[in-house]
Amino acid sequence: MSISETETRAPRPEGARARPPRPSSKPNGQWKIDGTTPLNGNEEWKQVDNGLSVRERIENTYATGGFASIDPTDLHGRFRVWGLYTQRKPGIDGGRTATLTPEELEDEYFMLRVRIDGGQLTTEQLRVIAGISTEFGRDTADLTDRQNIQLHWIRVEDIPEIWRRLEAVGLSTTEACGDVPRVILGSPVAGIAADELIDPTPQIDEITSRFIGDDSLANLPRKFKSAITGHPSQDVVHEINDVAFVAVEHPELGVGYDLWVAGGLSTTPALAERLGVFVSPERVADAWHGVTQIFRDYGYRRLRNKARLKFLMAEWGPEKFRQVLQDEYLGYALPDGPAAPKPKTAGDHVGVHRQKDGRFYIGATPIVGRVSGPNLAKLADLIEAHGSTRLRTTPHQKIVVLDIPEDRVESLVAGLDELGLQARPSLIRRGTIACTGIEFCKLAIVETKAYATAAVLDLEKRLEQFELPHPIALHVNGCPNSCARIQTADIGLKGQLVTIDGEQVPGYQVHLGGGLASRDREEAGLGRTVRGLKVAADGIADYVERVVTRFLADREAEETFAEWAHRADEEALQ
Repeated sequence: MSISETETRAPRPEGARARPPRPSSKPNGQWKIDGTTPLNGNEEWKQVDNGLSVRERIENTYATGGFASIDPTDLHGRFRVWGLYTQRKPGIDGGRTATLTPEELEDEYFMLRVRIDGGQLTTEQLRVIAGISTEFGRDTADLTDRQNIQLHWIRVEDIPEIWRRLEAVGLSTTEACGDVPRVILGSPVAGIAADELIDPTPQIDEITSRFIGDDSLANLPRKFKSAITGHPSQDVVHEINDVAFVAVEHPELGVGYDLWVAGGLSTTPALAERLGVFVSPERVADAWHGVTQIFRDYGYRRLRNKARLKFLMAEWGPEKFRQVLQDEYLGYALPDGPAAPKPKTAGDHVGVHRQKDGRFYIGATPIVGRVSGPNLAKLADLIEAHGSTRLRTTPHQKIVVLDIPEDRVESLVAGLDELGLQARPSLIRRGTIACTGIEFCKLAIVETKAYATAAVLDLEKRLEQFELPHPIALHVNGCPNSCARIQTADIGLKGQLVTIDGEQVPGYQVHLGGGLASRDREEAGLGRTVRGLKVAADGIADYVERVVTRFLADREAEETFAEWAHRADEEALQ
């Protein structure tokens, strides 16, 4: 922990954070230490061709030859660099996920991830995505918690035309997946919020224009996630990204960014560390590049499950990481900097808010990120009919519409509601997110979106008589990999097979009391688990009603659900 963090942050409660274990004494495949000889099959094919050049084969060979013509290594590796994963074959239950090969699990269709850096979209771009969904994706569309939009049922034969349409309006799928720098999360209210400290859009644009598609960064040890915000709500889940920049005002140097490194969840969760430095806006791209190169050169490549940046941080610590960044990659020292203060407003931006120009932005939520091509087209029409052409996706599976005149706000809110996008949702609907689940994902064990949707609708009726003090973050994940951030939710549900009354059924392990820095929480912390506490997949509403009503009955003063969950007896959490 850096000195500045010690001075500005309260002590962490015991068990609030977790760090990955240190690596073994064997060579870890660190290029600058062990050399670049590949230590596993995945590293071998990446050195032969890291994936950027597979686009030419997709366009000129596979799109004409069809699914059967695709080279297996391209299919299961290099396609990801262009935002493409094979989706799960229908009808394969979760109990077989770990026993079947990828070839047995996969269908001859793809999930396609549209990369949306900073979540910034125009209605023209939205209409193009909607058209692709309708024409090529069986109307599917999901808002992800990384500001992307995912489509399904995509055929390889249609991918060249889809790319043509996306790129004609300034969108792409370049490095949307794979061992590369993925989408850069950005504040959904960048450039328009009245209380914004700095607009991070120029920094996001510089990074994407300089480095996305750069061959020298297209072979990283694993995925690499980035986030930048200029908003005091800290609205980009910075604590769980590999590199993140959070706006802060330095007493002498003005407004810039606090640099966080090496966060990530999955099966071995770790929260990012502050390096204790102040990064001025003009240095953000270089600092980002330096951190990314450290991961490339020093990241562990021998074992895939130890190849995220958090494992290097566990060995080095933030002080050494800062020193290496400065000495080997920047060539200059970064000044010490303060930590950002606790957020005072919600970071999901749901509701009606005045912009700095006097117009309004409106944040609205679908249920668990599920939308559709036809509704996205209607959304584009609705926004334009209300005098705007801009919207944003968010890291919370929400939509934010910008630039609405005051006299058109209520009309827009009503129109959004008709599309299933509520600007004044219940606190249960507002706080619930879910990953793709077994419907399409080859790693999933349990369905997520359908069960979570049913639970939200049920809970809105069951909890209607109660006044919740804040949104209840209910995160539903179909496997242990935590795409839905289960360890940082009030109630996180991890998909697995569970035994209920002697019968094995799809269900979830329960995590309680996690969260990221917010107006209700001083700093991030991971949830607790209770031995044996598991919930059947169709029992989400029953469990949430039970534990939330117990919280309301036991709550002390201004206590949040997360605070209560960490102090409550195990019996109260059952």
